[in-house]
Amino acid sequence: MEPSSLKPPPDRAPDENLTHFGFREVSARDKAGLVARVFDSVADRYDLMNDAMSFGIHRVWKQFAVSQSGVRRGQRVLDVAGGTGDLTAKFAGRVGPAGTVVIADINAAMLDVGRRRLADRGVAGNVEFVQADAERLPFEDDYFDCVSIAFGLRNVTRKEAALASMFRVLKPGGRLLVLEFSRPVLPGLGRLYDLYSFSLLPLMGRIIANDEDSYRYLVESIRKHPDQETLKSMMEAAGFERTHYFNLSGGIVALHRGYKL
Repeated sequence: MEPSSLKPPPDRAPDENLTHFGFREVSARDKAGLVARVFDSVADRYDLMNDAMSFGIHRVWKQFAVSQSGVRRGQRVLDVAGGTGDLTAKFAGRVGPAGTVVIADINAAMLDVGRRRLADRGVAGNVEFVQADAERLPFEDDYFDCVSIAFGLRNVTRKEAALASMFRVLKPGGRLLVLEFSRPVLPGLGRLYDLYSFSLLPLMGRIIANDEDSYRYLVESIRKHPDQETLKSMMEAAGFERTHYFNLSGGIVALHRGYKL
């Protein structure tokens, strides 16, 4: 990917609402398109890069998230920004043939990869694929027993709108799980994490995915994402109750959980 492909269009009016795309300010209307280009570029090697970047630990984080879901057989689950389907596959096994898992992603390329990989794993009968914007989920009110979003919220332009949309589609008694990179809490870990993130991850992106720019953006997007307490407050403002978070790997990742009561 050429660096210029990640630049916003030059005709932005100066009075438009701004947001961040990594460390750069861009028009809010442009961000979704810029993020789409990133994931169009990385879709085919997304899982490979996840394994390389996290040394495979992302699978442990995802398993922990599913273990905290309380999902049972016959229930409905929505996996927002579900990408290549890691959480969807786990939820599909939990809900069984009488249940349904909807994998929703705004990016068609990621959904296509997810559809192929889930089919290869024999996961298909109780899974539905929907291309959808997390800020405007096209589902009925009070429909799902559980909603998850893993490593996707930081890419959403209006996080408050996405949280409100996820709250709307949850049934009373349902829960939201947000698995996302966060802020290290162990002494000295932050400095090591910064060194690894800004020096090695873009290099790995260039070598493994032939796309240094996209992985530099992904690192920057992690730093711009709200910290643990801020995200907890945002969930509460959206209406979630009994909100709590678990720090994983010293706070490099956090799982937030909240209920619609």
